[in-house]
Amino acid sequence: MEELKNHIINYNEAVISISGLYKSFGDLDVLKGIDFELFKGENVAILGKSGTGKSVLIKIIIGLLKPDKGEVIVLGKHVDKLERKELDTLRLRIGFSFQNSALYDSMNVYQNLAFPLTMNIKNLSKNQVKNEVEEVLEAVGLEDKINQLPSDLSGGQRKRIGIARTLILKPEIMLYDEPTSGLDPVTSEEIIELINDVQEKYNTSSIIITHDLTCAKNTGNRTAMLLDGRFFKIGTFDEVFDTEDEQVKGFYNYNFIQ
Repeated sequence: MEELKNHIINYNEAVISISGLYKSFGDLDVLKGIDFELFKGENVAILGKSGTGKSVLIKIIIGLLKPDKGEVIVLGKHVDKLERKELDTLRLRIGFSFQNSALYDSMNVYQNLAFPLTMNIKNLSKNQVKNEVEEVLEAVGLEDKINQLPSDLSGGQRKRIGIARTLILKPEIMLYDEPTSGLDPVTSEEIIELINDVQEKYNTSSIIITHDLTCAKNTGNRTAMLLDGRFFKIGTFDEVFDTEDEQVKGFYNYNFIQ
């Protein structure tokens, strides 16, 4: 057991375990031998340029794509061997925060949050649904937006509501897709704090896909750099960028904002 960012991580329990993972599309080799573990209570930031396979990796983890070769175990389940019903059950234990928040424009905030709850958990009373919605809204600091439409919210507020909608099913694993993309630096910092708060409050294990090095540095207990279909290095942020590799140095110099 180790404490990082004031949070206990169990390095004896992997919630995601990937070994020898390969994935190609025609002649395009995207993943070329991925080995990776995400441990219980841990945040890992995955960095890489566009087209390096970050999104493909996430889709394989949640069973939207099948690997060509290799083993993917999520919460003790071999993902590519699950039947549809088993896969749907597993996905309920995994929260996915979309880059564009993926809110329903015709629903207000309450309805957006209540929808996944009532669709997936039957026989909840109206009062139970209301309590769950209010709890996640409090967690993301937007209790006063409960009756507003997504069009009335700022970009940062929509990101927060998207995270709240994911949290309402109390997932064990959170997957964040470019959580600070398109946000100003102040709002980005608020989302970074929220990701860390979610880790603390809900004891989630998370993968944060990001181009934002400030986000990676401040949310990831470990950082993983994906280059040419493989992880170049996995370690602390400083360990990953302590290198003379020109691709990694170029990525750092182009992206990093102090």
